[in-house]
Amino acid sequence: MWLTSSSIGRKVIMAVTGAALILFLTFHVLMNSVAILWPAAYNSVCAFLGANWYALIACAGLAVLFIAHILYAFVLTMQNRKARGNDSYAVTATPKSVEWSSKNMLVLGIVVVAFLAVHFIQFWYKMQFQEIIGNHYYETAQGVLVPATAGSAFLHIAFESIWTPVVYIIGFAALWLHMNHGFWSMFQSAGWNNTIWLPRLKKIACGWTSVVVGLFVIQAVWFTYEAKTGSYLNDPKLNEQITNIYIENLQKEGQEIQKIKDPVQREAAIAKLQVEERKVLRSIKAIAPVKFAEMGIPEEYLQEPVVEEAPAAPVAPEQPDTTVVNQEPANN
Repeated sequence: MWLTSSSIGRKVIMAVTGAALILFLTFHVLMNSVAILWPAAYNSVCAFLGANWYALIACAGLAVLFIAHILYAFVLTMQNRKARGNDSYAVTATPKSVEWSSKNMLVLGIVVVAFLAVHFIQFWYKMQFQEIIGNHYYETAQGVLVPATAGSAFLHIAFESIWTPVVYIIGFAALWLHMNHGFWSMFQSAGWNNTIWLPRLKKIACGWTSVVVGLFVIQAVWFTYEAKTGSYLNDPKLNEQITNIYIENLQKEGQEIQKIKDPVQREAAIAKLQVEERKVLRSIKAIAPVKFAEMGIPEEYLQEPVVEEAPAAPVAPEQPDTTVVNQEPANN
């Protein structure tokens, strides 16, 4: 097939997949802007883009494009090195027309992939993946149940650490270099490499990339400030919204329990739900403290219920051996 067997075809695949990823990044930065302007609306967007079929299809398609982009990047890099052969070591000076990012696209791509891995662990794994496997919550190391659709809560958890903005800004710097070169390079691969359009495309690429990545950096700084000042935890509207998510999940579980016909299994499920209810209340206290204070729940109710062990059955005392042993009469 021409697209996969020829060098030009592979470059076309790189261009198309790169264009799709640029559009996704543009959408992503706009979605993040919602979290700055309307945090409660951001949570609603997270719920809309959860484990619904359309979101899963889009996520799978994006993953295919991303993997194809990475694989063909490696293939093209290896082909270029093989084509140069020993001449690749004979270069003593780099022409001024050759950008540093152009020579190091693979390295920049690896840095971007490492950054995305951190981002996926902090958000996608704790949100959409939890919904995919049937969990309503992600449980933190402290035992707090965070609703999988509560994006603002995960922003607080991620950016509460000072290392998060540092890692993100390093990743954004690599993304800017990689995206800036890749933007105009994909048009060059399509044949727009004349002396009139190429300089224009480079300026458009620089402007577009600078706006998108610049917004990402501003958002990272903003999220860090909000997390450090506890804004996401003390916002009354967010508190109300997140508490309602907890209540809805508990109600759904209660409805499922009512469908259980076996009385023993139903009682076991009710006992499990009661334990989860206390855990949920402790979680509300942790990430929605304003609403928890309004609820007026006593602290002792948050403790784990003490399960009393049934007293052991009394041990019957040993009875003396009353067995009669037949003895032969002694001989006189």
